[in-house]
Amino acid sequence: MAAVPSRSRDVIAAGAVVFRPGREVLLVHRQQYDDWSFPKGKLDPGEHATTAAVREVEEETGLHVRLGPPLPLQHYATAKAMKTVHYWVGRVVSGDDVESYERNAEISDVRWVPVDEAADLLSYERDRELLQVALGRRKRTHALVVQRHARARARSTWRGDDRARTLQQVGRTQAFDLVPVLAAYDVRRLVTSPAVRCLETLTPYAETIDADLEHVEELTEDAATPDSVAEVLAKLVHDVHASRRGAVLCTHRPVLPHVFAALGIDDPALAPGEMVVVHLRKGRVVATEQHLPH
Repeated sequence: MAAVPSRSRDVIAAGAVVFRPGREVLLVHRQQYDDWSFPKGKLDPGEHATTAAVREVEEETGLHVRLGPPLPLQHYATAKAMKTVHYWVGRVVSGDDVESYERNAEISDVRWVPVDEAADLLSYERDRELLQVALGRRKRTHALVVQRHARARARSTWRGDDRARTLQQVGRTQAFDLVPVLAAYDVRRLVTSPAVRCLETLTPYAETIDADLEHVEELTEDAATPDSVAEVLAKLVHDVHASRRGAVLCTHRPVLPHVFAALGIDDPALAPGEMVVVHLRKGRVVATEQHLPH
């Protein structure tokens, strides 16, 4: 009997099933394996899967995408390790021309393929199955990120106005780690409680995209009520749909149950710095996912 090859630590990768209008999907041909698949690749050390998915699509196709709803994980064995691949539906942010992409030793061809023909071109059954799931989730969505502020200084030891309470060092690190994750969903609007710990959570991203922070009093611990928060959410969901721009809402642990109730989803009891990405289509929640920034 042939020996079973020893396997090192599991490999984690990420990618996207990218669609464009006209029912076409983006596929790549890998020279080394002579196969057709979706753009994907291994995470860099310390990299978030969402960030890796966007980066790998750009590296393998030349296209910048934003992430839509998540897709099922793929798990399979390679010669050296078990591999897990995180996938999302992807949508091109700017131009979708792949003719100018410089083919190389890794990726020898990039094509937009009609979805009715893609299954015949894809080399693996697992990718054909993934395509069928992705087709059911391909319609355009936009993200509303519900963000609990990053880890702040302890309330019990803080002297002075609680609104002025700042982030701990680990919280500041979380705030910087949020930047590429929010960028992966092309978040353009930043709505927040005016408490300092919330402002500090979103400031690195605001500076990165040169956007203003919108202070909303109803998202503070003192002012939030189920009705006032529901009113804020109703307007924000409407605006996300009308503007076709992703948004983030940053608030406090005691306010989050009101936020999730207004969205009609279960409260997952977020940890400091954690988020729920709510995918909206025409104002309706079609998918959610939960992430820590690192």
